[in-house]
Amino acid sequence: MVETRAIAVSDFCEEILWKTNERPTPYPDALEFMAEKSRKIREGSASPIVWLVEHPPVFTAGTSAKADDLYNPHGYPTYDAGRGGQWTYHGPGQRLAYVMLDLAHPNGPTPPRDLRAFVKSLENWVIASLAQLGITAFTREGRIGVWTVDPQSGLEAKIGALGIRVSRWVSWHGVSINVDPALDDFDGIVPCGIREFGVTSISRFNPSLTMQDLDSALLQCWSQFFGSTPKEI
Repeated sequence: MVETRAIAVSDFCEEILWKTNERPTPYPDALEFMAEKSRKIREGSASPIVWLVEHPPVFTAGTSAKADDLYNPHGYPTYDAGRGGQWTYHGPGQRLAYVMLDLAHPNGPTPPRDLRAFVKSLENWVIASLAQLGITAFTREGRIGVWTVDPQSGLEAKIGALGIRVSRWVSWHGVSINVDPALDDFDGIVPCGIREFGVTSISRFNPSLTMQDLDSALLQCWSQFFGSTPKEI
């Protein structure tokens, strides 16, 4: 196992913005926004940003997606995301946190261009945020994403997914966390190519928890892994 470290608070020296979309964002609009924002960050004409959205139901294909892993009984739209990973479902009740950071000096981790440290910090950020909500989550060797023990089945299940794209050392895409999505919609794919395990959500632990509760936890835990508290816009 390769040893990595989380990104330290001192690793970022430029203000990071924090933006939340209150209405569902069509997936093509999100791709366009991220491509343009990452280009501007790379050019130095825009600040790094964490963008929180929800999407209408959609299946997205990462660079390793296999055609046989898509069933799509409801005929939801499908898109080539251009990120790493395999098939992922996005839909109402799922929080997407798109993380657009400069992974080289001055906004990225130390040492610069350390993708393993960046991914590890994303995982730990999600884990810490879920802990704020009373949910114990973890990673597993050989499995992508963030996992927990489903309170109904007693089995390990995925609660958060990661999919990252890096363009000239600026990151985009990010993480998804299941708050209260229609879990049956995940049956339209083999999530991240893993057939042996299911998916779960925050609502299965505590139905009273809301998207806003998760957003608050994500914001509160950000500085522990990525630097000073972002500026909400």
